[in-house]
Amino acid sequence: MPGRFFLTRPVAEIALFLNVEDDLGPQPARRNIQPGQEVTVLTGDGLTTMRWGMIPVGRVNARGRPVMETIINARSETVFDKSAFEGVGRAVIPVDGWYEWTGEKRRKKAWRIAAKDGTPLLFAAITDTWEAPGGQRVDQVAAVTCEPNADVKPIHHRMGVLLDAKDVKRWLQGTEEKAQSLMRPWPEGQLRIEEANDVDWTAA
Repeated sequence: MPGRFFLTRPVAEIALFLNVEDDLGPQPARRNIQPGQEVTVLTGDGLTTMRWGMIPVGRVNARGRPVMETIINARSETVFDKSAFEGVGRAVIPVDGWYEWTGEKRRKKAWRIAAKDGTPLLFAAITDTWEAPGGQRVDQVAAVTCEPNADVKPIHHRMGVLLDAKDVKRWLQGTEEKAQSLMRPWPEGQLRIEEANDVDWTAA
């Protein structure tokens, strides 16, 4: 939807793929990026890191009630017209892939999803800044999701909105209408899905 990301290639390769400067420098390989942790993010200002998960302080739902749960994924169908997302920015989360799970609680099976051609996957995302106690400001990000394609549908009812590299600028800087045109399932047959039996889920 995604539930967790992984990014093991050097950020320098991500920067080259996106045709931007490597403003982050060397970063450790990460096979298990969880909500609440820092993720690499591309904004209109370049590569940076943000907390994955938006703490919705001050945000309200359509009924005017406070949003209480941390937002790690936002539905594409409502991201531009829901009051809970008013005033958010746009970003891209570049990763090698993500994980999903199927099955019952004690018999869950993990699946690793990546591009068949080995290129990075670029998740459309929204951002905002949480003003934490003590005046600290925390930049935070949430992935945007849509209906799954035929590849992902057997394992999850949602998937992240994935972008072509050529569409990154349109997502980051285009009008709301142009951004909405990008929020669709990824073309079928371009993802590699395999069991993830080799991941230590307690490690980063």
